[in-house]
Amino acid sequence: PGLGSQRMWALIVGVKKGGTRALLQFLRAHPHVRAPGTEPHFFDRSYHRGLAWYRNLMPRTLAGQVTMEKTPSYFVTQEAPRRIHDMSRDTKLIVVVRDPVTRAVSDYAQTLAKNPALPSFQALLFRNGSAGPVDAGPVDTGWGAVRIGLYARHLERWLLFFPLARFLFVSGERLVSDPAGELGRVQDFLGLPRALTARHFYFNATKGFPCLRTPPGVGVGAGVGGGRRPRCLGRSKGRPHPPIEAWVIQRLRDFYRPFNLKFYQMTGQDFGWD
Repeated sequence: PGLGSQRMWALIVGVKKGGTRALLQFLRAHPHVRAPGTEPHFFDRSYHRGLAWYRNLMPRTLAGQVTMEKTPSYFVTQEAPRRIHDMSRDTKLIVVVRDPVTRAVSDYAQTLAKNPALPSFQALLFRNGSAGPVDAGPVDTGWGAVRIGLYARHLERWLLFFPLARFLFVSGERLVSDPAGELGRVQDFLGLPRALTARHFYFNATKGFPCLRTPPGVGVGAGVGGGRRPRCLGRSKGRPHPPIEAWVIQRLRDFYRPFNLKFYQMTGQDFGWD
C-alpha cells in the first residue's frame, strides 16, 4: 500500500543542476513544509529497501503540512515514474528545469571540480572527441551531461503514469531572477498559503544568487528554527564555468533546439531558451 491519503506528499524529481537545491532550501522555510535533510535516492538506488525504510526517513508531519523530498536523478531514472505511482498516484511532482546548454556546462564544471584530470568539455561532448568544427561528429547523447537535458524524452515516460496536472515545471532561471514569483507558483501548486513573498528575498551580488530572510516563526515546522537567519546557497553554487569555444556552445544549442520546442509544447510553457 501507499503512504495513505491522510498525508500530503510532494517530490522534487529533477533536474540535476537545474536549481532543485535552491528550491528545497527556500521551501524548507515554509511552516507547512517538512523535508529530510538529505536526498533519499529511494526510487532510483534504494527501492529494494522497501517503503517502510523510506517512510522512516521522513520527518513527522501535522495536519495541513506537506512532506517533501528531492532527488534530482529521479527524473532520468527509467523505473522512477512507475515506482512513485505505485506508492501514491496522488503525488505532486515538481521538475526544476534550466537551459539544457547551461545545465550541461554546469554539470561538467561540478564534475571537473572533483576530478581535475577530466577530459575537456568538447572532448566529451562529441563522438569524435576534441576534433575541430568540421570533424567533431555528432553530439554524444550517451554522455550524462547531455542526456539529462533531453527533457521531452524523459517527460514522455512520466506521462505514461501521471497526468500533466500532477506536475509543476519550475524555471531555474526565474528561480534566480524572480524567486518570489516562482515560489508563489510552487506554494499555489502545493495548496499552501503564500508565506514566502518578495519581501523575504534579497540578492547576493557576490554569489549571483538570491537569499531568503526567514520570516518570524517560519521554519519551525521544518525543524530548523524560526527567526530571521538568512538562507543562502552553499559555497559550491556559483562556481565559475570553464572556457568553451563559441562554436561548441552553438552546436550544442542547435542540437537541443528541437527537444526544447517539443518540451514547450508538452508543458504549455515557453522557457525562452531559444
